Amino acid sequence: MIELYFFPSPNGLKIAIMLEECGLPYEVKPVNIGRGEQFHPDYLAINPNNKIPAIVDRDTGIPVFESGAILVYLAEKAGRFLPAAPGDRMQCLSWLFWQVGGLGPMAGQAHHFRAFASEQVPYGIKRYTDECNRLYGVMDRQLATHEYLAGEYSIADIACWPWIVPHERQGQELGDFPHLERWFESVRARPAVQRGFNLGHEKMMDREGYRFLYGQTADMVDEQTRQQTEQDTGRDS
Repeated sequence: MIELYFFPSPNGLKIAIMLEECGLPYEVKPVNIGRGEQFHPDYLAINPNNKIPAIVDRDTGIPVFESGAILVYLAEKAGRFLPAAPGDRMQCLSWLFWQVGGLGPMAGQAHHFRAFASEQVPYGIKRYTDECNRLYGVMDRQLATHEYLAGEYSIADIACWPWIVPHERQGQELGDFPHLERWFESVRARPAVQRGFNLGHEKMMDREGYRFLYGQTADMVDEQTRQQTEQDTGRDS
């Protein structure tokens, strides 16, 4: 049994989709990152980076954080969606790392500057919208000659797909990237993708949520963890 520490962001959804694709039994442990639950000491013991997602494999007792590492762990556990042949495996992992190092962070910055920033920053909006556009072009060129990013359907596709869902918020039109659009619709049609995606949809944050998500510093994390500990102590006394 896998414990999935979850919030319906693109990174959370990719793990839900993977669990559904693999048919692994799992239990959802919601983490409301808009109310500071990611700073709870019990959660920090699993994910010291105070982000989601994370998992704990009850069969082995192993905790895993960072979505790319989780996808590799689950693929190896299930024996699916990560090729065994060295060349194919490296191709798949190359696209996985491309997502966690490029597509996710750049799309996240586009989301922030286009929709969530407290002030309009034209340079930031253009910088990250343009970079998302470039990355969409990288995918489109790859998918012009491949059905899926790394040949067969794999964790590379599972990692990337949830980040393409909010393409409009990134300032992108899928119609400008016909091969990417074909791939996007093909992946979306998979029943396991639909089940994982329907586990939850990304929530827009209110002002209190902004306080927890934006402008974090080391001192802020320490203070939030202290408050969570004091709340627990108060409930137990």
